[in-house]
Amino acid sequence: MTALRLKTNDVHEVHADGAHILFHIPSTSLFELDEVGGAVLSLFRDRPQVEPDDIRASFEGRFAAPEVIDTIQGLLTLGILEDAACASAPLEALVPERHPLTNLVLNVTTGCNLGCTYCYKEDLTTPMAAKTMALDDARRSVDLLLAESQDRERVSLVFFGGEPLTNMPLIRAVTDYAEQAAEAVGKGIDFSLTTNATLLTPEISSWLDDHRFGLTVSMDGYRELHDKNRKTIGGKGTYDVVARNVRDLLGRYRSRPIGARVTLTAGVVDVVGIHRHLRDELGFYEVGFAPATSTDLAMFSLDDDETGEVFRAFRFLGQEYVDAAIRGENTGFANMRTLLKTLAEGARKSVPCGAGLGLLSVDAGGKINLCHRFTGSEMGTFGDIHSGIDRTALNGFIRQAATRTSNPANGCSSCRVRHICAGGCYHESHAKFGDALHPVYHVCDSIRDWVDFGISSYARLQRENPGFLQSHVQFQTEFLQ
Repeated sequence: MTALRLKTNDVHEVHADGAHILFHIPSTSLFELDEVGGAVLSLFRDRPQVEPDDIRASFEGRFAAPEVIDTIQGLLTLGILEDAACASAPLEALVPERHPLTNLVLNVTTGCNLGCTYCYKEDLTTPMAAKTMALDDARRSVDLLLAESQDRERVSLVFFGGEPLTNMPLIRAVTDYAEQAAEAVGKGIDFSLTTNATLLTPEISSWLDDHRFGLTVSMDGYRELHDKNRKTIGGKGTYDVVARNVRDLLGRYRSRPIGARVTLTAGVVDVVGIHRHLRDELGFYEVGFAPATSTDLAMFSLDDDETGEVFRAFRFLGQEYVDAAIRGENTGFANMRTLLKTLAEGARKSVPCGAGLGLLSVDAGGKINLCHRFTGSEMGTFGDIHSGIDRTALNGFIRQAATRTSNPANGCSSCRVRHICAGGCYHESHAKFGDALHPVYHVCDSIRDWVDFGISSYARLQRENPGFLQSHVQFQTEFLQ
């Protein structure tokens, strides 16, 4: 055996509840180390390189030689150890030239009947001044989705705005067309929609239920907090009408669970209180939180103290989630489920999300955007529904994005969560730095701590109730942000 060394940039250790967990950074895989594994890893951590004589001197008479050899071989197989004389090159991100398109967001209108003060949509208008998607363009969009989905058996069509329910006639017509078009080519199709719930009626709710829409309601908590930012165009709070419509919706909807999405802004950080109200009092299946750390309007962005308060509350709710999961119960904290799902999948991410790969967005004028958050922004588009997807421009962007985790010029290349975060949300970077490919450095420490909490929680669930991970964590609800 030649001298070996530890690839410190590829391994992270977490100690929790008596367990010693190895996080294999390149693959985001988790391994629980036994006493031998922990001792071997400690030896390599303490020295720049380890010779065979060092191994014998450290472990002879302490552990059986075959156990030590097997452990070292396992670490070599993982790529955590390498020949000290020959450094290995970092893995290159593989970017497919033509990834199947499985999710398409239709921005059916730029109009919204609310005047939420923190809204990120740059093309937002009032309903009277709205630009709405033409039915022919919506149909072309469906055709594009089905054609670009390749061999995938199911696709997803998402209706977004503005407030999509202000263009309900189009949604009805496109849903009918999409169902027939998908059936004609032998594919299944799912529908989802994000709404402020002010325009929901019993008839609309029942129609959405009949077509098995996945629904997300934008709601910021109890009356005092919700009405702080989510007002009508005339400045009136909307809590009462939203709460009334939500109660009716949840009472009649049977096809799919319904979740709430909360935007956390300056002064709106009572995460636990909001979750209690939306989940326990109103009855949402899940509640997901989106901290506003990069809005163009500084008065709405969370400052460092508030960001810290939010993530402490996340850990509190996360601990409740795990404690309940051990009992086989689900508290409906979407952020925790998403984190555990990411760890359970063990996927090596080179890009932060499916935008530009499996997901694209069509704006009201028919142009193809990276995702729904970029419609109306200064970010360039990638073709249109008439000429098709501009694969040259899109692949160029994705190739650039995929280098963020390996580029030594930025901090991502040495970050332990680089293949979970992958540089962070494109739109958040665009909003804060004017560059969609700029890493989200302003929340790095919070993300790393949150992932460490997730690792320890995942390990506990694997020991005490692994069945919960299969029955609950794998369930996926779309929370468009």
